[in-house]
Amino acid sequence: MLQIALPNKGALSDGAVQLASDAGYHCKRRGRELSVRDHHNGVEFVFLRPRDIATYVSNGVLDLGVTGLDLLHDSGADVKHVMDLGFGEARFCYAVPKESDLTPDAFTADTRIATSYTNLVRKDLDRRGVDADIIDLDGAVEISIDIGVADAIADVVQTGRTIDEAGLETAGPPILDTQAILVAQNGDVAQIESARLFAERVRGILVAREYVVVEYDLPRSSLSEARTITPGIESPTVSPLSKDGWVAVKAMVEQDDVNAIMDDLTDIGAKGIIITDIRTCRI
Repeated sequence: MLQIALPNKGALSDGAVQLASDAGYHCKRRGRELSVRDHHNGVEFVFLRPRDIATYVSNGVLDLGVTGLDLLHDSGADVKHVMDLGFGEARFCYAVPKESDLTPDAFTADTRIATSYTNLVRKDLDRRGVDADIIDLDGAVEISIDIGVADAIADVVQTGRTIDEAGLETAGPPILDTQAILVAQNGDVAQIESARLFAERVRGILVAREYVVVEYDLPRSSLSEARTITPGIESPTVSPLSKDGWVAVKAMVEQDDVNAIMDDLTDIGAKGIIITDIRTCRI
């Protein structure tokens, strides 16, 4: 039975469970179960701390796992980064008091940096050639400056509200742009059929979230312009209508562009423009 690790709590857990569910897998817990078995698909979902998932996968205990890119880099685990999953997006940054003029370029051996990501921070400091003092804390690092433990922190920043409320602001560019990722044991995922199938199903959901289907009627004389506006994946589907000189067109388009596409289609005489969400697809 294929074993897949999912985060046991937080935003990464919610996103991972929703993604696997959309891909046709039963993985929702009724309570705080440590694992859920989907007998129909031959998969056991194991719920673990996101920080530990890459390690379990790299050691061969589990086949696949969903974790954060930041957590993977911090763990140093030897795994295959299969794909980005498009949720849990954040920045891993340094932050300092708002009234401070301290920047990462000014860090010295006397600078105290509090973080839960010691390995990731050490790699960045090594790149800068700085041997600063790293204070290893397990969560809630924002308070460390206020109580005199640290001069700066390094942490994951999403909206920025938490550090703002702590009187802090980011300093310098992000160390890393992170998001949820799918990892596997090193090697070819295709060697395990059930792992390959899971990855393909997930990829289908991710593509479906980026695209919609646009359908419209159009004078045949405007078809060349329409193909430029909605080229589709390979090409749009064009079917004749009973109305002389008119055709029906269907194509996949990027969801972010859909309103501008509707404007352009209207300008060339398209009628009955319909936008449909895609549940899943393969391209």
